[in-house]
Amino acid sequence: MFVHLLAFAILARAVTSWLPIDRNGPVVRALDAITDPVLDPLRRVIPTIGMIDITPMVAMIMLFAIGGALEGAA
Repeated sequence: MFVHLLAFAILARAVTSWLPIDRNGPVVRALDAITDPVLDPLRRVIPTIGMIDITPMVAMIMLFAIGGALEGAA
């Protein structure tokens, strides 16, 4: 369950990055605080493709794989 919530937060952060909203708003700052511990280490390893940051997509794939493994183990 936690893995799915974290993946949803990453998706929400990616979507909000496309919208013309205040980057200092409380919702955006909360999403940043929740997802930065996952995304920042990956950003050091995964290069951007042109102007596209694929880190959220890679993080979500990893989270779904981890979530599937945890559900299979239970």
